[in-house]
Amino acid sequence: MSGGRVAHAPAIVALGAVSKRFGSLPAVDGVSLEVRRGEFFSLLGASGCGKTTLLRLIAGLEQPDSGLIVLDGIDMTRTPAHRRPVNTVFQSYALFPHMTVARNVAFGLRQEGLGRAETEARVAETLALFDIAGLAVRRPHELSGGQRQRVALCRALVKRPKILLLDEPLAALDRRLREQARFELKGLQARLGITFVMVTHDQDEAMSLSGRVAVMDRGRIVQVDTPQAIYERPANRFVAGFVGDANFLEGRVLRTTSGRAEVDVGTGRPLDVGAGDAKAGQPVTLMIRPERIRLADAGEALCGGTVVASAYLGNASLLRVRLSGGQVVEVRLPSLGQAPPPAEGAAVALAWAEAAPVLLAD
Repeated sequence: MSGGRVAHAPAIVALGAVSKRFGSLPAVDGVSLEVRRGEFFSLLGASGCGKTTLLRLIAGLEQPDSGLIVLDGIDMTRTPAHRRPVNTVFQSYALFPHMTVARNVAFGLRQEGLGRAETEARVAETLALFDIAGLAVRRPHELSGGQRQRVALCRALVKRPKILLLDEPLAALDRRLREQARFELKGLQARLGITFVMVTHDQDEAMSLSGRVAVMDRGRIVQVDTPQAIYERPANRFVAGFVGDANFLEGRVLRTTSGRAEVDVGTGRPLDVGAGDAKAGQPVTLMIRPERIRLADAGEALCGGTVVASAYLGNASLLRVRLSGGQVVEVRLPSLGQAPPPAEGAAVALAWAEAAPVLLAD
């Protein structure tokens, strides 16, 4: 029953088969998910994948068509937004332009009827936490983008929510400030111990800030794991291509033995990879990250090819190499003051560590 306590809730946020449609479009399609208490969790995906709708469902700003939303052990599927233990920081920050910083931060506390003395104390404490006490009497138009972001965070955190929801919180900042803000946001979450759930389309943000990431596509979650696991062991081709750069080699399994598989990708020499559930004769796709491939001596080469394009990027050189079987891979070589990369038309030998190729599920 809505409002009743759920015994032994395993997480501070628990979603059970949550769905939401807008007309005939399924924005969120049967999502089940758990967010652990005190973790920094990100919902990552392209525009239109359903991540913001899912965040709004958790916040109570949208109502699900079906499914269960449990927050801190209580079924809040039909609980209005103002009665949920959450607060939200929106991409636009949504600050009141006619109010000072202090009044913006105090707004929610005053709406709740908190006494003046306690409100002022909580506001002062929160402004000091973000090192913006000196901005208390300014108005939003007098602040930089980074300062407005801190005020928005202050306003959300002054109410001491159990869960902070962040909708693209760094999108309005320029690149340099955004990179700085990532470290500040991560450090803040670690100090406060509050559960952060962030929506972002920026894979760098999700990977650098989060303890775990849920990758979304077309209203569904396709993988939930640590950033490292998602990058190194993507669940499928979509995740591999969305998170980082990836080469995809189409091939066929020749044989499997002891958890390994020999895969023919047309280069004349089978590639040895982890087998997963692959069976002999099965067509498969291998994923190899460009930075995992290196130039090799002929004796250690796993395959060879011809450079069809070469670009110097400063900290790295990027090669496009057509393998002997016709497929093309990108190779990212660290510069490190080394000799210029092979020129277009050069023959090269390539190698990689045993764990570099990943056999994808689809």
